[in-house]
Amino acid sequence: MKQDNKNPFKGRQFTADIILWAVRWYLQFPISYRDLERMLADRGVTVDHTTLFRWIQAYAPELEKRIRPHLRTTNGSWRVDETYIRVKGEWVYLYRAVDAAGQTIDFLLSPKRDAAAARRFFRKALGQAHTVNPRTITVDKNAAYPIAVKAMKREGELWRFAKLRQVKFLNNIVEQDHRRIKRLVRPGLGFKNFQTASQTIAGYEAMAMVRKRQVAIAPANDMKAQRDFVAALFSTAA
Repeated sequence: MKQDNKNPFKGRQFTADIILWAVRWYLQFPISYRDLERMLADRGVTVDHTTLFRWIQAYAPELEKRIRPHLRTTNGSWRVDETYIRVKGEWVYLYRAVDAAGQTIDFLLSPKRDAAAARRFFRKALGQAHTVNPRTITVDKNAAYPIAVKAMKREGELWRFAKLRQVKFLNNIVEQDHRRIKRLVRPGLGFKNFQTASQTIAGYEAMAMVRKRQVAIAPANDMKAQRDFVAALFSTAA
């Protein structure tokens, strides 16, 4: 269903607060759609797991887009790595970067793991309002990264003094951060297609940024503040 920009919940059978409650909980905790169906039933809300799936596909990427302008600025020490996600029985690559403080810089799901994919990821990350041109980029021994960085410096897309460090142990912070995403993906037993995976992961990453204190007005452990913040993003009453 195409969303109305003024009222993104127009035409939905359920109210905005119920939909956003379900979306927030699914994107924050390792539960399946059937688990969430039972949780809502316990609150007196009867909604099928297939409807919950449609809600996530509609509102997870929209949530990520609306959260972006509210993110704190990350620092110039980038830690970049890829992890694997299963889509339609095959492995694809989730590029992710955090700064030295563990704050999420950006992410990109890619069918390939090569220099072109690395370059797409860096371009996407550099285009975000909450990021800065990196002083250092720490990666593993993947040969694609030096190729991508060299090409981007040559074309003026990346600061020419940015230092690329291929030191695996320095990337523990981003490797640890992968676990958060892996834990959320696991109950779903893989994704059916690339678009579904990309849209759901956008929501996972958005709520992870909130929980990592990247939004000043939504403290990490204040669920009420987070609820109110998400409601405000969609211009609804909490």
